Amino acid sequence: MGDVLAGFHAAWEFESDSVLIRFERGIRTPKLFQALGERRIPLEAIAGVTLTPGRRGTVVLRAEPRPGADPLMDAAAGQLRESGDPYRLVLPAEREVLAEYYADELRARLPETDGPAERHLVAAPEGPRQFKAYDGKASFDGSSVSFRWFWTGASSAKWKAGDQSFPVNELSGVEWRSPEVFEGHLRLLHRDAATAPPGQADQDPAAVVFGLGYGPVHESLPFAAAVLAAVRAAEPAPAVGPAAARRRDPADIADRIRHLGELHQAGLVTDEEFTTKKAELLAEL
Repeated sequence: MGDVLAGFHAAWEFESDSVLIRFERGIRTPKLFQALGERRIPLEAIAGVTLTPGRRGTVVLRAEPRPGADPLMDAAAGQLRESGDPYRLVLPAEREVLAEYYADELRARLPETDGPAERHLVAAPEGPRQFKAYDGKASFDGSSVSFRWFWTGASSAKWKAGDQSFPVNELSGVEWRSPEVFEGHLRLLHRDAATAPPGQADQDPAAVVFGLGYGPVHESLPFAAAVLAAVRAAEPAPAVGPAAARRRDPADIADRIRHLGELHQAGLVTDEEFTTKKAELLAEL
């Protein structure tokens, strides 16, 4: 493909294996788009494509991200407004035929995938990152998250706990609640399931709270996405159990079973020994 389709606030460049989304930096462009700059979305990170009527003489081309493929959308957890959805391209209605052409072309190129992605396929916003919340300053250097409390906003529980630092390899995820809703916050989730956080984010030393212009979406959401991506990258590899450790080349197992059968036919192995050893070999597959 390699063509470019320009809409309001963004342009999509269609490549053989991805869609490159470039966001405008104009005054009317949503601040989240300006903060993101551009994003490359691999085709395997897209679950589907829709084209629907928009408002005031527009049409909307949208790529549906696969669950688990984009740390930004995972962190957002469906809380973004339509106008702030980076996977929507709004175009004038007179470009509907052209948009439909690109939608069909994109659908034809999508790989056949089923279910959530096993890993993040879209790059997270780059660090280092920081932003001011209502009760503290959050910083992320790529390996650890730090909270430094403000005496004007932090609760006594946070002052008592002191400033905090959290290595990403000790975290299991993040909980982002949009500052545009009640009780907005960013909470870090401990890998140790026994460490239950307090119910209220303003009492939890592993959380910062938003409000009164603090922790805006274009600052706190990319921050949360960057931390989430680092946490996923730091997750330990799945443990290899005894059964998995025994797995061998199927061709080798087949040769050994064939040889065992020859020994059995020659009377060098009893029926019981043949049955037992064959079962052991099959278990190694």
